[in-house]
Order: sequence, then C-alpha cells, then structure tokens
Amino acid sequence: MKNIFITGTDTGVGKTLISKILIEYFVSKGESVAPMKPVASGAFFQNDILVNDDALVLIKAANTHFDYSTVNPYVFKEPIAPHLAAEKANNIVDIEYLNLKHSELEIAAEHVVIEGAGGWQVPLNRNVSMADWVSDNQWPVILVVGLRLGCINHARLSYLDIIAKKSRLAGWVVNSIDPEVLEAESVIADMEQFIKAPLLGVIPWLGNETESDIAHCVDFSLMV
Repeated sequence: MKNIFITGTDTGVGKTLISKILIEYFVSKGESVAPMKPVASGAFFQNDILVNDDALVLIKAANTHFDYSTVNPYVFKEPIAPHLAAEKANNIVDIEYLNLKHSELEIAAEHVVIEGAGGWQVPLNRNVSMADWVSDNQWPVILVVGLRLGCINHARLSYLDIIAKKSRLAGWVVNSIDPEVLEAESVIADMEQFIKAPLLGVIPWLGNETESDIAHCVDFSLMV
C-alpha cells in the first residue's frame, strides 16, 4: 500500500503507537516510509519551532530526514480540536495545502503513513472533516479501537462511517488502554462479529512496561 491512514475511535487510543509500529514494520522490510501528521494540536517550542510530540515520534521511527513542516503542515499550541485551535491562532486548515505537502512525501518514499487527529470525523475546518479528506483521496484506513467501556459503540459508529464514506478499512487494532475493563474478550469478540475487516492484533495493557516488545502483537500482513 502506498498510503495508509491511521484513525481512532477517539483521542488517546493509541494512533501514534500503531502508526509508529507500522512505520517500523516497513522499515524492517527495507522499504522507505514518509510519516505524516497533517494537523496536530498540543505543541511546544523546540529550537524556536513549534512541534508536536506525535509528529516527532513518527519522524524518529521513519529513520529518514523530512522537513518538519512537510510532515506536520499544521501545528497548534492549544491541545483542542484542530479547527478550533486553528481559529484561535487566526489560521485555517487549507485542504489544498495538505494535499501539496502529502504529494511531496508521496514522491519521496515507497509508503506514506498518515496519522489522524482525534477520531475519524474530527473537523479540519468548518467545511471539511478528516474523514472527507481521507475518503476523497481514497486511502485505505486502519482503525485503532481503545479498549474501554463504551468502545463497542465508538467502534461501530466509526466503522459504519468509514464504510459510508466508501473508504476501505484495511484492518483494525485493539489497544488495551484501560486495565480494569470488564469482559475484554467478549467485547473484542462482539466487535469482530460487526467489523468486516481483519483484526490485525490486540495490544495488551502496557502499564509501566515499554513499547519495545509489542510489535509482535500486530500482524500488518493481514491488511486487505
């Protein structure tokens, strides 16, 4: 796949983690990868440049040099919804500019891993959502489901809208973000019955453990 878009059932469910693992998967096969974080809110200054942690993680995983402003064209200091952060900064997310920056990355690498912000339907501006942009570009999607109370509803709604947008769900990943979730296996089984795409893996609760030994939990070869 040339382009793969990583979305989630909500913010904080592990999109960056899965994007990082996917980038490292391609790198391990000797294939070049360009990371993209089109819009990020929640940033800090590094060497007088406003940067976002998630974008930095993806750049490091790709192990190649891309200009930060190409990887992360829109970055805002306030950790709020991107369109609101843009408005607060007297800016607006221009879809054509996003497409231009994506084209630069697409030319430079065999794969482009694009990590969304928040959930599938997060607005980019007052007229276009992230879902609109992805579906217009016809990129395959990986859905990250944060395993916690309420995730069945969030997963179903996300899945149904991905399909309604005529986007291809290449697969989905369960990320155990709540160590106290009840009946986890039953919850996952319920989602498997509903989501008609490959379950690529289940990430266990990490707690204080590192992320270094979880790549084996996800099998990206199952993507469709």
